[in-house]
Amino acid sequence: MSIEIPGYRPGTWVLDPAHSEVTFSVRHMMISKVRGTFGVKNATLIAPENPLEAKVEANVDVTSIDTNDDNRDAHLRSADFFDVENHPSMTFVSTGARVEGGDFFVDGDLTIRGITRPVSFELEFGGFGTDPYGNYKAGASAKAVINREDFGLTWNAALETGGVLVGKEITIGLDLQGALQA
Repeated sequence: MSIEIPGYRPGTWVLDPAHSEVTFSVRHMMISKVRGTFGVKNATLIAPENPLEAKVEANVDVTSIDTNDDNRDAHLRSADFFDVENHPSMTFVSTGARVEGGDFFVDGDLTIRGITRPVSFELEFGGFGTDPYGNYKAGASAKAVINREDFGLTWNAALETGGVLVGKEITIGLDLQGALQA
């Protein structure tokens, strides 16, 4: 199977970290959400003629976690959560791409804390264009929901009112821009 994406060009695409962001959200106290960001170290997309055969590899800097609260960020970096001393990065390596019901998905292996699990990101293309410096760029957004406990992120605290402090489901959001390499 092959698909047509207007503006798509085969080649090697490299992430532009200045125009890309990895976000997450998780339930807090079962009543609200905490949101945060990570810095993207790098990502490369090898794009053949058929977009469904593309390969993606990405590295995210877990030490850069930012939830707008220094104490919480320090706790998230600790061995209770990400254990950044031993696992400073999380990685994603694609295993395939598919179209289902008109929606585009990128499947792959996500590694957090040294634990690898399959994840599917729903992808939305933003488009393609040439920047003022002559670089051909692509933009996309993606989203996936994971169970943090599947990756060894099991720390929690029971609440007096019932429930727990930190929810199990994490929504990961990606806003990405990449440049086609000459």
